[in-house]
Amino acid sequence: MAYTETTTTGYGTRVGNSFKSIGSGFILLVAATCLLWWNEGRAVKTAKMLEEAGSAYVEMPNPGKKDAALEGELICGTAMATTEDSLSDAQFGIGAKAIAMKRKVEYYQWIEHSSEEKEDKLGGKEVTTTTYTYSKEWVSSPVESAQFKDPAYQKLNTVLTIVEDAEQWAENVSFGAYKLNESLIHSIHSTEAMELAINEDLLSQFDKAAKTAYERFYGVKQPTQPVQPAQPAQPAAELSDSAKAIADSLQAVNDSINKAMENAQNKKDLEYVHQAGNVLYFGRVPGSPEVGDVRVTFEKIVPAKVTVMAVVDGDSFKPFKAKNGKRFQTLVMGSKSGDEIIEDAQDANSMWTWILRIVGIFLVVSALKMIFGFLSMILKVVPFLSSIMGFGIGIICWVIGVAWSLIVIAIAWIFYRPILGIILLAIAGFLVWVFAFKGKDKLKELAANAKAKAASQAAPVAPAEPAAPAPTNNPEA
Repeated sequence: MAYTETTTTGYGTRVGNSFKSIGSGFILLVAATCLLWWNEGRAVKTAKMLEEAGSAYVEMPNPGKKDAALEGELICGTAMATTEDSLSDAQFGIGAKAIAMKRKVEYYQWIEHSSEEKEDKLGGKEVTTTTYTYSKEWVSSPVESAQFKDPAYQKLNTVLTIVEDAEQWAENVSFGAYKLNESLIHSIHSTEAMELAINEDLLSQFDKAAKTAYERFYGVKQPTQPVQPAQPAQPAAELSDSAKAIADSLQAVNDSINKAMENAQNKKDLEYVHQAGNVLYFGRVPGSPEVGDVRVTFEKIVPAKVTVMAVVDGDSFKPFKAKNGKRFQTLVMGSKSGDEIIEDAQDANSMWTWILRIVGIFLVVSALKMIFGFLSMILKVVPFLSSIMGFGIGIICWVIGVAWSLIVIAIAWIFYRPILGIILLAIAGFLVWVFAFKGKDKLKELAANAKAKAASQAAPVAPAEPAAPAPTNNPEA
């Protein structure tokens, strides 16, 4: 059931807040303008750097053998990224020979969701109705339910254990005869599930602690499995002595197998701690989670074929430094050519340029709405008039905001690419001149032609004279 909360904000408070927003709006406008300017500079510098790198790199034909001739060169080579480093997770007593080992933790918690509906009232007041709903979800950190708005859901969250996310990376990762630097190592993402081999005594400690936490919160635990009703005893069939001996032997073997399986199961699957693949689950029933359950997922990054583009620096690599100071090095999974890597980087640069442009424009428009919002707020005493004013201010802010953003982008292009910027500005000026002056003359000519045509069509048409009778030679006519 949803929980609602209603608040009322007075007209004076709303107007005061709108005036306070003017200062924030100017700050946001300056920040958005700087973002647009910086983005254009970043895009141009990155494009020039990638162009320079694309013409400077050389292929490394055999990364498995060091080549002194490649020292200081920007290379592109493909090889297996491998390591002999052994990583360990001391908290769970597991380890692996891997490039990286990662631990991800999730908690099953009550989550509060809220949605607002605002309504303007005559006189300038605003009534805000906030609706709170609650659901149980897996989240990355425990949720403090004591702050929930609905008292019925307060203090409903608990956790059976607290575990932090963690990751470890190998320090020595080989790339053929070379070593990868830290930045390149962290670009490898050949992730696989990690097999768990947790000590039984440690599992028992986890189970005991989880049980204590569970019973402290939920009280006495309920039986995990329903008790099955006793089956009526079946009458035993008469067997010969030899048949009885064989049956007893089979029963003894079966009991021994069942006991061994039960012991093995108990080692791996305790009452409050369960293992399934690469997941360690804290809770009673993994398939039916309760609030407080915790699941820990273990993964590792294994050796894989990768392609590196970087500058050879002894037995390792360093970033390529372009003439404009921009640096570049990359590692991609699998085998790729240098041209493909450069093309992908150029596409990514273009994509981020447009994303940041759009973000910048939205921020500029938002800033202008904050600056001029007081105009519509003053009219909130009559919501209908305020809505009309707000609509008009919104349109004006969008027009001014887009125009302002385009001007900033254009000036940035002139600053970072003067020749191209001046050419674009000249073209824009020519188009304005054509439409503003030549277009005006053309419109006058078309108007004059239309006027003359209309006048000719409106002139009265003279009636036709009757035709004279044709002469005849008949004397009696």
